[in-house]
Amino acid sequence: MTAHRRFIVTVMGCHFVASFAALGMPPFFALILEQSLHADTDFLVGWLYVLPIFCIAISSGWWGRLSDRYGKKRLLLRAQLGLALSFLLAGFAENIWVFATALALQGLLGGTFSASNAYMATMMEGKALTRSLHWMQWSARAALVIAPAGLGIFLPMLDSPVELYRYLAILPLLSAIMLWHLPEGNAKKTTADSSQSPPTVPEASPWQVYWLQFALVFSTVVTFPYFVSQVQLAEMAASPSLAGWLFGLPHLVYLAFAIPLSRRLEAYDRLPILAVSFVLLLVSLLGQAWAPSLEMIAIWRLLMGIGMTTAMISLNALIAGIVRQSHAGRTFGWLESSSKWGAVLAGFAAGLVVHLFDVRSPFFIGAAVLLLATGYLVARTLLPLRLGNS
Repeated sequence: MTAHRRFIVTVMGCHFVASFAALGMPPFFALILEQSLHADTDFLVGWLYVLPIFCIAISSGWWGRLSDRYGKKRLLLRAQLGLALSFLLAGFAENIWVFATALALQGLLGGTFSASNAYMATMMEGKALTRSLHWMQWSARAALVIAPAGLGIFLPMLDSPVELYRYLAILPLLSAIMLWHLPEGNAKKTTADSSQSPPTVPEASPWQVYWLQFALVFSTVVTFPYFVSQVQLAEMAASPSLAGWLFGLPHLVYLAFAIPLSRRLEAYDRLPILAVSFVLLLVSLLGQAWAPSLEMIAIWRLLMGIGMTTAMISLNALIAGIVRQSHAGRTFGWLESSSKWGAVLAGFAAGLVVHLFDVRSPFFIGAAVLLLATGYLVARTLLPLRLGNS
């Protein structure tokens, strides 16, 4: 294995380990509240789920600026150690206040995704960076699919579910040790296949990329909280396990096709592909809202996975186009912030519209946001063509 590939595999593996712990525990919050913290307040589950995301949203931009000033590797090590500290505190929590504090620290001191991306941007650019971002997204999705099932195996072995956090604290510590031996990132970039080509003009400005990512995250996450309820209340006789499988289907599509599809789409302009991706997502959300059977929901979820995959591939390429080594931390920090704000607002919006209407309403809200984003992309793509022909 070359040094370039070993660098990517190490950073991606360490991020997967951190994501495995951070993403695997939220499905068990209700169990922790009941059996470990003896808190009989079900509504807190949703608030606890949003808490670390909210804290990442308000802190990631600040951490990104610090990484540009003091070094990307140092701030990535800081993120891994911050996760270890928060997990350790959560593992010894005896009441809801200590547990909530630990989750807040997880968001404030974590942020391994943006820190990992900024660190990789010091060693590569162009197509090499784009492909690395694809792999980072792949590792996050893999953790989202694998972690709940994997951690669920160990929970029955413990006296209290919250104790699992004590063992999970070891994972980011091991990641920090592995990252310690990597280069600082100030060496000459190992851009592999991109260093020979001149830099290209970005297809979109940073603010355009931020808002397009916000639109993608909001429109998909807004459908997450009540998807299982929507399937079960639609008189489709879906078991919880089947509903959960349908929920994870788009993520499985990403895991299966993201990498090979990204290679096929490298030669095409990103904005038109992103517009088509948003249309696919829009149609899939409307289809799920009106689906008459489980079979049709599965078909629409597959289409959602295709749209989500191509959208992320396009966004990663747009992101690689706006990243420069000198401000990579700030760029990825704000990207992480826009993503998390999209998730936070999506969670609140889902709860509000379900309260006012029904469990299908989040799909319509997501479709409306995608319609606005698609209209903007169409105008952004066609307007230069009209000006050029005039």
